[in-house]
Amino acid sequence: MSLYTIATNGQLEPHLRQEWLITNGLGAFASGTVVGCNTRCYHGLLCAASLPPVGRLMMLNRIGEVLVDVAHPEHPCDFSINQFVGRFSPRGDQYLRQFQLDGIVRFDYEIDGTHVSKEVQLFWMRNVAAVRYVIRPPAGKTVELRLSPFVSLRDFHSILRADGVQMQVHGSGHGAVVQRDQTTLHLQSDAADFVEQPQWWNGHVYAMETDRGLPDHEDLFTPGHFVFQADRESQVMLWASLEPVESIDFDAQRQRRREALGTALSGVGLERPGIAPQPPVRYTDEPSMAIRRLLHAAADFVVDRRSPDGSIGKTILAGYPWFADWGRDTMIALPGLLLCTGRFDDAKGVLTLFAHYVSEGMIPNRFDDYTNEPSYNTVDASLWFIHAVHEYLRYTNDTKTYEDQLRHACRQIIDGYQRGTRFHIKMDPADGLITQGDATTQLTWMDAKQGDRVFTPRQGKPVEINALWHHALKLMGDDDLAGRVAESFRKAFWISPFRGLADVVRDGHRDTSLRPNQIFAASLSNSPLTLDQQRAVVEVVRRELLTPVGLRSLAISDPGYIGRYSGPPVQRDAAYHNGTIWGWLIGPFLEAWLRTNGHSSQAVEQGRRWLEPLLDRMHKLTIAQISECFEGDEPHRPVGCPAQAWSVAEVLRMALELGL
Repeated sequence: MSLYTIATNGQLEPHLRQEWLITNGLGAFASGTVVGCNTRCYHGLLCAASLPPVGRLMMLNRIGEVLVDVAHPEHPCDFSINQFVGRFSPRGDQYLRQFQLDGIVRFDYEIDGTHVSKEVQLFWMRNVAAVRYVIRPPAGKTVELRLSPFVSLRDFHSILRADGVQMQVHGSGHGAVVQRDQTTLHLQSDAADFVEQPQWWNGHVYAMETDRGLPDHEDLFTPGHFVFQADRESQVMLWASLEPVESIDFDAQRQRRREALGTALSGVGLERPGIAPQPPVRYTDEPSMAIRRLLHAAADFVVDRRSPDGSIGKTILAGYPWFADWGRDTMIALPGLLLCTGRFDDAKGVLTLFAHYVSEGMIPNRFDDYTNEPSYNTVDASLWFIHAVHEYLRYTNDTKTYEDQLRHACRQIIDGYQRGTRFHIKMDPADGLITQGDATTQLTWMDAKQGDRVFTPRQGKPVEINALWHHALKLMGDDDLAGRVAESFRKAFWISPFRGLADVVRDGHRDTSLRPNQIFAASLSNSPLTLDQQRAVVEVVRRELLTPVGLRSLAISDPGYIGRYSGPPVQRDAAYHNGTIWGWLIGPFLEAWLRTNGHSSQAVEQGRRWLEPLLDRMHKLTIAQISECFEGDEPHRPVGCPAQAWSVAEVLRMALELGL
């Protein structure tokens, strides 16, 4: 049974707003909408990773598809769909009957008695996209399928305009090569003949880019079309690649992906760790459909990356389509994506790779999309690294890897924060708390900034950073300093049982904005608070910030609250952490809720009710994924990155914990 089956029945809405994603383990991806209309500049059938897992190039944007009854060639039927200014043309959605997603995507069309199924997949660990068409004409009817590949050969963040762009085409037999400057795309079919007919189609409109206040019109180039005739059930394939690929086996490639991911997709090896620090308990039940869907979503984010020593390790992409691997996101997502799923070798690969990059007591916040060079500009990623390392140790008891490769990196971080490192990150000798940043920097996860404008100023001593600092000290056995930090933490941040904790302490002043960052003082296994204080924090967050899809980044009662997330970047960044809801925060909230309620059966049941709306969103909008965030105002429209690693990871982690 397919993970997702959606009956479209010729309807454009709501399926135009439903997106799909498939990946290949290298950072490459294909994505689009359920009806096949591209609504983002990131939608396409092959966005290749030329410098895995980054250097991404949009190569094959779409395929124009025309079915012709050979006996009546004057009435061709174009069953693709595109949006231009003020109109959709053609209207292939009217012929689409069903959409399926299960490692590959499948579209089923009914066109004047002829059934056409279209399957799209990416080859595992290769920059190759393959599209297979199965055609079933009625008896006595001969049909011709014409396939026109539309390409842009551009950076995946950009938009292509035809003016001044030169595309070179070399076609013969069943294939064609398209070249733009130094970028080359190979197009090949197993049975269709290529007819060279180069032309530009101008003015494609991407509605999601319009909503985001970004360039939204693109010109696409087609080198010609592939032609195939059928008078009985037949199939034909078309594939696109960065290098020549002479032949393919569609089904064998699909099986290769399944074998490579193995237990990661089957549910074998799932772990239910329990929140208390104890050895994990094997999850032995047959995984539910919700868990199976989350496993498939989780697998999309784990990709290969080369270490500084030349070896191939693993990393976690923060989100599709536009994020690379971010240190903070990677460490937060790692327990849910890799430890709960029993992918311990991959977890070790991620941790040892980042351990290679520790510099001045910091791990990278991100790697450049074009050079792969690391950037060190975050205060929390390194502390989350220590947490992830010790979660790995708790799950695996792999003391050898810890002692040989990870412990020293953790110690470098502790020492670096005590001495002081980049961006004024340093332990204050007066109270043992971590201070960081200045008026021009954004070093915590609330990092929205445009030019010199900082939208959520948090320089000084942020509450979650110091909760993480205390937690890291306890994990590393620095109990005396941890005790001092806990005492200072309570004195600096505690306000009252009805208000919880301050968000930031700076120069003796408290920022009392009601934000979700205080939840980490109750969710981490080593809390600097008393149990009564932890319970108070959970209640404040529940009352003021909890929604069906996560926690608001700012209480709705705050004068700075912004409930809508749309428009140009400055407008969206202003809302990003000032009311926008973040799905990943449901994880620490539920963790704190269960712990402070003793994991009672009533607490578990309530936790399930709080988590289920996020699971429900996986098949209503972003198919098989969970978006980065949601608008603060109802109906909590999903916004931001449509597939986010830590959103999936934290929902999966808590779904297993709650036995869903």
